Amino acid sequence: MKVTFLPLTVDAARKLGARPLLDQAVRTDRAAAECWTALLAGCGTAARRDLGPQLRRLSEATSMQVGSRWWFADGAGHRRRVAGAQENLEEAIAEGDGQEFALAFVGYDHAMASAVVCANSAHPSARKVGDTERE
Repeated sequence: MKVTFLPLTVDAARKLGARPLLDQAVRTDRAAAECWTALLAGCGTAARRDLGPQLRRLSEATSMQVGSRWWFADGAGHRRRVAGAQENLEEAIAEGDGQEFALAFVGYDHAMASAVVCANSAHPSARKVGDTERE
């Protein structure tokens, strides 16, 4: 499976075995590719309107994966980073700015993946059986 816009998030979800998060990340990546095509073509298609809800679904899937207690407490900084990156993306879509869209997606992917990885590190009991802590 080839992902273009969310490689870090998809990789983090895959490594953690977080299937619901992985599935949503792949759907969001596909929506991003369709939106990117629409932006480059200068079209105001449904693909541009559909990405925002996909981003929100991915945030919800991330919240479910990391746990709402972590997401709203220790992970609040990550949650704010994700929300800010999502806001930047939505602005780029609204403005039809392909370059800004690409840059914003890099930040969004990094923010999402960081949240997933950090939450897993904060909860050693969430590690898969056989994983060892590296020091």
